[in-house]
Amino acid sequence: MWCSMIERTHLRIFREIDRQGSLTAAAESLHLTQSALSHTIRKLEERVGTALWRREGRQLRPTQAGEYLLRESLRLLPQLERIDEVLAGYAAGEQGTLRIGMECHPCYQWLLKVVDPFLAEWPGVDVDVKQEFQFGGVAALFNHDIDILVTPDPIEKKGIQFEPVFPYEQVLVVSRDSALARLEQAEPHHLSDQVLYTYPVAVERLDIFQQFLLPAQSSPRKHKTVEATEIMLQMVAANRGVATLPQWLVEEYSKQLPIASVRLGRGGIHKHIHLGTRTDEARSSFGESFLALAFQSAGVGKVST
Repeated sequence: MWCSMIERTHLRIFREIDRQGSLTAAAESLHLTQSALSHTIRKLEERVGTALWRREGRQLRPTQAGEYLLRESLRLLPQLERIDEVLAGYAAGEQGTLRIGMECHPCYQWLLKVVDPFLAEWPGVDVDVKQEFQFGGVAALFNHDIDILVTPDPIEKKGIQFEPVFPYEQVLVVSRDSALARLEQAEPHHLSDQVLYTYPVAVERLDIFQQFLLPAQSSPRKHKTVEATEIMLQMVAANRGVATLPQWLVEEYSKQLPIASVRLGRGGIHKHIHLGTRTDEARSSFGESFLALAFQSAGVGKVST
């Protein structure tokens, strides 16, 4: 086949002869002797069965076949060189995709504050965020479907390491016009006549049920799921129901919406956001950088390695 006859060296020779204008200059540019360059061209002509260059006085001009090969050289070489650059970037840890798994719906606002400087620092690296997992986030991390897992509920598993990024308190979010806003702390029975909005997460993974309502054998009047944080808080602000979110997120949205936070029980519900990574492989350079930025954003310094 024709493609098996041509090597990258041949393409570079054709491009260089065209650039330099002579065999002598092309040979010098390619760090070859003129005789070696001439020999390579003759061998190629024998292989393809046709002349590729012809002499016109002192000028060396491509034949019709040579013109075709020259055009292809000018087209293909930049693509091949780009492939070299990309692969070298992967090898150096400067190219690729950082795949982040999220088991924390309200953490997207925090994640954006980390992703923005990360993308500026690593222009060759993309970020992909995954939220739905067939067998859960830890399984996705263990099976190399993601590189980092953001979760408030780490699960101990060999080969997986979780490090706490920052603590937060889960609070009840209510309208400022609600009678609940005047409470010092909410108790489970206070939700018995309320619509409770949560993210579409299984009840067994919702702290408001597992740590607050179910131990008291209590339940809200109705439980509704909402995907978007903004819509959920608009519903709460309109006094349509209540929700539970991290205190830091409520503080951000309370600047724009008439909402307030109330502690859940006397001691409150306290959590940590954790970042999970695999321990059976070296982290990429950009993975290390993301973790460092994540910890800096929480004011706890760089991640340990």
